[in-house]
Amino acid sequence: MKLLEKIAMAITKLFPLWLILFSGLAFLYPDSLKMQGPLVTYLLGTIMLGMGLSMSVADFKLVLSRPRDVITGIVLRYLIMPIVGFGVAKVLGLPPALAAGLILVGCCPSGTASNVMSFLAKADTALSVTVSSFNIILAPLLLPTTFMLLAGAEVHVNTQAMFMDVVKIVLGPVITGMVLRGLFGSFVDRIMKIVPVVSVIAIILAIAIVVAMSAAKLMTVALIAFIAVAMHNGLGLLFGYGTSKALGLGERQARAITFEIGIEMSGLAVVLAIAHLEPLAAVPGAIFSVWHNLTGSIIAGYWANKPVKENRGEAVANNCDSKVN
Repeated sequence: MKLLEKIAMAITKLFPLWLILFSGLAFLYPDSLKMQGPLVTYLLGTIMLGMGLSMSVADFKLVLSRPRDVITGIVLRYLIMPIVGFGVAKVLGLPPALAAGLILVGCCPSGTASNVMSFLAKADTALSVTVSSFNIILAPLLLPTTFMLLAGAEVHVNTQAMFMDVVKIVLGPVITGMVLRGLFGSFVDRIMKIVPVVSVIAIILAIAIVVAMSAAKLMTVALIAFIAVAMHNGLGLLFGYGTSKALGLGERQARAITFEIGIEMSGLAVVLAIAHLEPLAAVPGAIFSVWHNLTGSIIAGYWANKPVKENRGEAVANNCDSKVN
């Protein structure tokens, strides 16, 4: 088990490198992977199950002691990225399918990647976990509704079918993981150091499959799609941090909310785009999956080496964190 844990840690630490490597190979040699599209849904379900295994009821308790911080994170999450995606699509004049795919990415919740980035950046990890947990629980309702409002005029949207898919792909596995943790806590605790690497491998394989499926389309729209994704992600991170600070959140809390907003569950956007839109709509999610991990890692590395000067409010928040954890 110790050897497996060391291998798992090595793979997890080099996640961005593996992601770029295998995405590049999938783009150059797509034939072996492009027929594996149906696997993406199951891979995403595996990732969500892993997230559920790491969650507990305690992850939601922070809302009782710090409702302002948690609600701020949730509201900003479902306001900033969908609206920024819509705005970027309009400014760049993206074709309907590409615009819909970009907006869909913005409507997806945050996930475990944002929690990891927050931990590395010395942010308020407890707040990050709580906001992510609520975002996932609310996703079946808020994702289809927000997408319909912003993209419904461009593409046909079956919100009921999208709602059911989000429940099956995200909510079902997460709740299953939480139940398993509640019933078999000691066993789950023993395997938790291995679970992240399973999720990492699943993410890498899912993104590689999506890149392979989209390789032909990427050749024609790669530049404009990349520009759109870079603008979407960059503005999301910027507005996330700036708005959090403007609303009076402390530095550690602002860092956490920044990742909750700028780091998306873009694999979900890919699956939903393939199921409900057209292949071109999956391109933004495929590019975003690689790009946000790079930008997130860079920002997390910068913040990790930048000391946090706590004010009185942050000290109180940190004390609450320690009680929750």
